[in-house]
Amino acid sequence: MSRFKRETVLAVLLLFLLLPAQASAAPLVNQLADHPSPYLALHGHDPVAWQEWNAATIARARHENKLLFVSVGYFACHWCHVMQRESYQNPQIAALLNRDFIPVKVDRELNSGLDDALQTFSARLQGVAGWPLNAFVTPEAYPAFTVLYVPPDAFRTLLTRLATRWQSDRAGIRQLARRAAPPPGTRPADEALTAARSKQAWERFMAGVWQEADSLHGGFGQVSKFPMAPQLSALLDRQAQQPDARLDEFLRLTFDQMAARGMRDHIGGGFFRYTVDPDWDTPHFEKMLYDNAHLSMLYLRAATVLEQPRYREIARSTLGFMQDALQDTQGGFYSSTSAVDAAGQEGATYLWTSDELKARLPPAVYAAVRRVWRLDAPPGFDAGYLPAEYVPPAADERPLLVEAARILYPVRRLRSLPRDDKLNAGLNGLALSAFSQAIQLDPAYRQDADRLQHFLLTRLTRNGQLMKAMAHGRILPHAELEDYAYVVQGLLDHAEATGNA
Repeated sequence: MSRFKRETVLAVLLLFLLLPAQASAAPLVNQLADHPSPYLALHGHDPVAWQEWNAATIARARHENKLLFVSVGYFACHWCHVMQRESYQNPQIAALLNRDFIPVKVDRELNSGLDDALQTFSARLQGVAGWPLNAFVTPEAYPAFTVLYVPPDAFRTLLTRLATRWQSDRAGIRQLARRAAPPPGTRPADEALTAARSKQAWERFMAGVWQEADSLHGGFGQVSKFPMAPQLSALLDRQAQQPDARLDEFLRLTFDQMAARGMRDHIGGGFFRYTVDPDWDTPHFEKMLYDNAHLSMLYLRAATVLEQPRYREIARSTLGFMQDALQDTQGGFYSSTSAVDAAGQEGATYLWTSDELKARLPPAVYAAVRRVWRLDAPPGFDAGYLPAEYVPPAADERPLLVEAARILYPVRRLRSLPRDDKLNAGLNGLALSAFSQAIQLDPAYRQDADRLQHFLLTRLTRNGQLMKAMAHGRILPHAELEDYAYVVQGLLDHAEATGNA
């Protein structure tokens, strides 16, 4: 081979070797515009060059030897929107993220396994977890550090310090991240040991319940209040099997307070995700499909276990919210409604001024809501008052409150309420359980349950495999373990409720 030919072949080989490196070294660009996930699409025009979580993104981080900045959130998350507005739409902060990291945006409802792993790491490392969860992950995909919401100045400082530390001590950060990784799973225990551990687990669980229980307001904790549906479900089962006066009192208090105060939407039904105070008064206004599916089943069960028939009406109004605000024409249910309206104002959809209420309600009805909703006190929010039973209503006031809701609901439906219209398999499995169990309350729910079962088995199943979600007509594959678990449970509940094996 001539020298010219050898040099030509070497040049061609070198070109092919360099092409992948040059491609991966091309400037990052935001990949999320027009993404079928409403949450990811919200970030499609940020100056941050957001990437999706996938093998190609991790490969790029390894090639460029950069930390991944993995930001996990969801459409209805209030503080996710705040951090987007303050930091991710800030050109200076975006420049730092794009230069020193591989920035990745994750919808937790599409990557629940990843979210769970990072939440667990954050809770173990920082003692806190939640959203937005911002994780700094090594190119080998080990989390090294996490933060939740951070104000923009502090966030800019953190990015600069971590980038500097990564430049000076990559090996040390990699070692710490590997060391913090959870150990491999252990082998299943034998049956006797499992039974003993189960008894001990119940004892530890009940000790934790009484340590965290709020005996004054119900629920758990003394700062904010979440419904904690799985824990309450376990306690209802416990009460049904081993009745206990103390537990009975605590459960009644909790269910009463959640239904009466600001945690519940007294005009349109359904529950907000949590309250920022221990009295259940001041909610963040997002409403989640999974919370409301859980809570409709909980109130239905509590009506029997605690012998409180009025809880069935709470279950009915919660299912009504799901039908009115979340149900798709195909029979599935959307993931959530936003905490902010189309103008970005938190809670404005649900709030009323005293003058508007006085103008819309008959005098007797207004007198009742003025007392019960505490309209004589300063409004709890900039945009007005949130209807709730801050003062226990008298027996003759209850019909007037029902009349107020009947009058106000059509007015409120005209207000903007952004939704995450993603149809998630696991969340719809939970909804299928809820509507199937509700057939005992009213046979009319059979129609919703049947339509949802058909939707899951025809639209979210392909070749015997469950899909993760459907969004804007596009199928998102790769269902995870929790999706299969919730869908299978929903199908079992539907089969049992309808007698159709």
